[in-house]
Amino acid sequence: MAWRHPLHPYQEAGIARLRAAPHLLLADEMGLGKTIQVIAALRLMFRDGELGSALIVVPSGLVLQWRRQLRDWAPELGLATVAGTRDERIAAWQRAAPVKICSYDVLRNDRVLPAPYGPARQLWGVVVADEAQRFKNAHTDLAATMRQLKRERAWALTGTPVENRPDDAVSILDFVAPGLFDPDTMIAGLRAALAKVQLRRRRAEVLPGLPPKTVFTIGIDLAPVQRAAYDRAEREGLVWLRELGAAMTVTHVLELILRLKQICNACPETLESAKLADLRARLAAVTADGAKALVFSQFVRAPFGIERLARALADYQPVVLTGALSSVARERAMADFAADPARRVMLLSLKAGGVGLNLTAASTVFHFDRWWNPAVETQAEDRAHRIGQTRPVQVFAYLCADTIEARIAEILEHKRAIFADLIDDVAISGLRRLTLPELLRSVGV
Repeated sequence: MAWRHPLHPYQEAGIARLRAAPHLLLADEMGLGKTIQVIAALRLMFRDGELGSALIVVPSGLVLQWRRQLRDWAPELGLATVAGTRDERIAAWQRAAPVKICSYDVLRNDRVLPAPYGPARQLWGVVVADEAQRFKNAHTDLAATMRQLKRERAWALTGTPVENRPDDAVSILDFVAPGLFDPDTMIAGLRAALAKVQLRRRRAEVLPGLPPKTVFTIGIDLAPVQRAAYDRAEREGLVWLRELGAAMTVTHVLELILRLKQICNACPETLESAKLADLRARLAAVTADGAKALVFSQFVRAPFGIERLARALADYQPVVLTGALSSVARERAMADFAADPARRVMLLSLKAGGVGLNLTAASTVFHFDRWWNPAVETQAEDRAHRIGQTRPVQVFAYLCADTIEARIAEILEHKRAIFADLIDDVAISGLRRLTLPELLRSVGV
């Protein structure tokens, strides 16, 4: 069978495993082509009569990308995209196309459609869940909806089965292979269950020719005005928490943490920002030879997030990608960044830009601020470090000294150990659960 591009040997092995396995968690590292492996497996299985129907469930921002990949890699497969108004979605569910694709939001909304409509009203040959960490919380409506789908096969795709806690993987396992994991066995049983259904390859193992990725931490001191604002906010915040006494909740503590993180990005009164001053200088050096850069932030609104950065870096004609963009605008933004040599900087919100994108036009990545979850950061930076990248990738993560960011960095290292222990088969002796009280104590509040 002809393919759009030659497949790598590890991708051919993944396709064979998908065809053979009714229950599979494809947990390859970011950038190894999980989407292509699934589409190729579907194409071959439909051709050979091994499948009669497939439902592909993806984040909203990836629907167009999956549709395009299906057209490129399996053009003969009949495809229906379930989107739009209620009547339009009902019509799409009724369409005779063997492959249907919808977003998690559509799936959640349409689970209550009356018979014979909707995803819960038929037996699927296979249900594919992309970015399966979206239903890592087993107690959400989405996780329950995924478990309720009637399916002969279940494939989950995610490079980060464990983001925060071992329980993250439990919810995904309940979809892929219900009943396989015994919760009474906890960690040992979880590792055994993952070993049965998980296929994970690392880029360094299967793509030795991929340019290296190097991660640097940029330790930086707050600007004087920022430091004064930070110290004042921390001092007043701690007084406020103590005054709350028994009425204090986790929400109150997290409000203070959020405020302190924002001040690390910019002084709320003067907008002075030590990070921004450093970022300007580094972008000048990165783009001087025509290279491109990605800048991630968890914040969108001015004065602390992407909107402020877009104005401050206007000389670079930055491409902006946030959750406010429609799917079409998102595709246009990525195309502009890839094709236009004048657009050398892309500013992305961590939530909207951290998954499902191929941004190999960039070879430098900046984390303007730190998120609680190291897996999310890794997913984001690997938008650039994946198949198609020809330059070494450098990743820079800002860390303001003597602030909440330094304490968050300690938590990130612990969480990386959890991920490595369960997913990458490292010794289990050091694993322990990170509870919310521990997290709050570790940030000093």
